[in-house]
Amino acid sequence: MKVQAHTRYKTKDGIIVPSITTITGLLNKPALIIWANRLGLQGIDSSKYVDALAEVGTLAHQMILDYFKKVKTDFSDYSSETKDKAENSFLSFLEWIKGKEIKPLALEIEAVSESLRFGGKFDFYGLVNGIKTLIDFKTGSGIYSEMGIQLSAYKYLLEENNIGFPEQCMIVRIPRDETESFEVKRFETKNNFEIFKRLLEIHYLRQKEV
Repeated sequence: MKVQAHTRYKTKDGIIVPSITTITGLLNKPALIIWANRLGLQGIDSSKYVDALAEVGTLAHQMILDYFKKVKTDFSDYSSETKDKAENSFLSFLEWIKGKEIKPLALEIEAVSESLRFGGKFDFYGLVNGIKTLIDFKTGSGIYSEMGIQLSAYKYLLEENNIGFPEQCMIVRIPRDETESFEVKRFETKNNFEIFKRLLEIHYLRQKEV
């Protein structure tokens, strides 16, 4: 599996700014602690389990974006087992788009907010049945509140950079194995972005203490 370097986001004058995921990472994630404890009680090493699922999730995520880009996915760095599981995940995605008119307008674009000083790369902005839609594709065990906060920040980046003006924002969760299920959830962004701005403020206040 390819190891991807973390993207470094910079303003026009060269100042490095934090990513959206860095900012939302300031939030506590109690659901993940409970999940890891449950695996431990079953005698499962959560770190190894997460690594295997993460690999499937990464590949499934890439297959979805490659589908919209109309390019072939490179499977050369993945095992046949990972590929098979990712293809099953991709089939769930294909079921979801059946009967929908989906037209991508922008895919995987990195953007920076010059006004608030943060950066991020969103998955999909386009038309879903004629509605301007921002989608973040997730592969994981659930949809959590911090994902709505991420979406609100992506929306802000799109609007500030005149990439697009979403009318709806959603998380589409793709299952990685039989223990997970397909799920779609729409989020309002106004209150979520207020939370994001406060987390961003905390990030910069912490920097001043260093």
